[in-house]
Amino acid sequence: MPGAWIIKTILQKHKYKLLLTYSLFAIEMLGLLLRPYFLGEAVNGLIKGSYQGLFYLVGAHLLWVVTGTIRHLYDSRTYSEIYTSLVTRLMSRNKTKDVSKLSAHSTLSREFIDFLEFDLNYVIEAIYNIGGSLILLCFYDAQVVLLCLSMMIPVTVASYFYGKRMRVLNKNKNDELEQQVNVLATKNTIRINHHYNELRKWQIKISNQEAWNFGVMELMVMVIISFSLIISSKTNGAAMQAGDLIGIYTYILKFVSGLDTVPYMIQRLAGLKDILHRVELETDDEKEFEPEPVMSEVA
Repeated sequence: MPGAWIIKTILQKHKYKLLLTYSLFAIEMLGLLLRPYFLGEAVNGLIKGSYQGLFYLVGAHLLWVVTGTIRHLYDSRTYSEIYTSLVTRLMSRNKTKDVSKLSAHSTLSREFIDFLEFDLNYVIEAIYNIGGSLILLCFYDAQVVLLCLSMMIPVTVASYFYGKRMRVLNKNKNDELEQQVNVLATKNTIRINHHYNELRKWQIKISNQEAWNFGVMELMVMVIISFSLIISSKTNGAAMQAGDLIGIYTYILKFVSGLDTVPYMIQRLAGLKDILHRVELETDDEKEFEPEPVMSEVA
């Protein structure tokens, strides 16, 4: 992918900081993933007069809260530093470049950093939600796991066509965005109005595509939840405990939440691919954002 070396270079330079923040997020997600299981165990234990499950639930929640707080404090420092380094290099790389495109690329580069800061976290969260939920659902009912796996086939097919459409829409929107400063510089009301109407048109088309995809995904969610609860109730009958039912329902929601992330990530990757085409740095700058040496003051 053109411009992919930009990602590689940034990851290499800031690898330890990024590794730390992603590791903290992974631990945070582990606490969040285990919380429904311990909630079910706490409910079952309290019904029997035991507090052991409740202690585990409190521990899982504290793990999530403490780790999440530390990560949020660290993230703002890490990603602001990466963005400053990227956008400074981008803006100074070519003095003769079209100012309108430079302005647009500055905005688009912020989207790239947002991808690193937020979207990769969504990927990690989706992996936990899909993989972790399937593993924990095995402890409740293996048939529910098979049902969830079968739903991944139509989701994959729908996501493929969704991704193709979103790539085209993101490209057209960004084409128009690159002209913004030049259009505003004309101070021509008609041209300015046309420009913003074009941006509005592409944004509406993107939003419409998201809405249709949301509707299809939520219909699948309804099918998974309904059939899973029916299967579980028929399999276990009156022997099913209240806490187990809570656990099954919660992990099904987590599983479909992970599936909901798939089309969103396809959309973001489509946008990132287009951004990398536009914001690709000079080939001879691939060694990346090395700070310029500071001249020593003359005593």
